[in-house]
Amino acid sequence: MKHYPLERKEAVIQKMMPPTNMSISCLAAETGITQSTLYNWRKQAKSRGVAVPGDGKNAEQWSSVDKFAVVLETSALNTAELAEYCRKKGLFAEQIEQWKRACMGANASADEQEKQYKLLSRADKKRIKQLEVDLRRKEHALAETAALLVLRKKANAIWGEIEDE
Repeated sequence: MKHYPLERKEAVIQKMMPPTNMSISCLAAETGITQSTLYNWRKQAKSRGVAVPGDGKNAEQWSSVDKFAVVLETSALNTAELAEYCRKKGLFAEQIEQWKRACMGANASADEQEKQYKLLSRADKKRIKQLEVDLRRKEHALAETAALLVLRKKANAIWGEIEDE
């Protein structure tokens, strides 16, 4: 297994991030490093909390996990530091602010979604109970009808068919 210097590894990871945002297949062809090694480096960087898509997508196409990682990274930065971060990553401050609002909105609506789910769940349980009652009633009616048919056949076998007068 080949070992790469830390500087080279960081430089390749930097190429995975914006503004270049190169895909792993392109990086493998350009650098001669295997794709599996690049995937491992990306996974390690993500586990450290770095937003590293490495899939050739622009920032608007990133996954919600990557966007959330950027929001976390920038939450404690002041305006000047945020501007520097955005220049370095190839992002816009407005994008990060939009992602931040989306994250906050998702958490706020979770309570509302839970309430809606409970209401629907309660209504579904009530409907299921009613359907079970109907099913039991129909099963009893079917069993009674089957019993009557069997009795009619036995009666007809014993006494014969009743003729209309």
